Amino acid sequence: MKSSFITLLFSLAFLVFLQSCNNKDSGEEKAPEKGAQLKLTEEVTFLNTNGDEISTIRVALADDQQSRNQGLMDVNDLPNDAGMLFIFEEEEELSFYMANTPLPLDIMFVSADSNIIRIHHNTSPFSSKQLLSDGPAQYVVETNAGYAVANDIQEGMKIRF
Repeated sequence: MKSSFITLLFSLAFLVFLQSCNNKDSGEEKAPEKGAQLKLTEEVTFLNTNGDEISTIRVALADDQQSRNQGLMDVNDLPNDAGMLFIFEEEEELSFYMANTPLPLDIMFVSADSNIIRIHHNTSPFSSKQLLSDGPAQYVVETNAGYAVANDIQEGMKIRF
């Protein structure tokens, strides 16, 4: 009787093992969703009011209508030293929003003479709230949220690219 009880226990343990194997995926590990990928081809350097370099990021360019419309939408991972530079044909009042953008960002509006005129810190992902330049701008730099504060980047400073 003792041996049949042990056999029963082993059989039950084996069945539990088989059941747990059947509940798992097919064994293929799925890569995490990365979303849109950026081509970081240029650099933007932030300058303090004395003209000294304070930080530099690698950027993807958004210099045509299609790339400006896409922006950082669907980008799920942005390196700390990376961002996007939007270039417009003319200096004008600009407005951005965060629809389909899963990352909180710092958005910096920059005039034609490279002055940072407005910084929106730590913007809300997926928000449709309009973020205004509050003056004529020709460029916009987007970085991870907190980049401006961490690098002491303030309105009135300049960029170089």
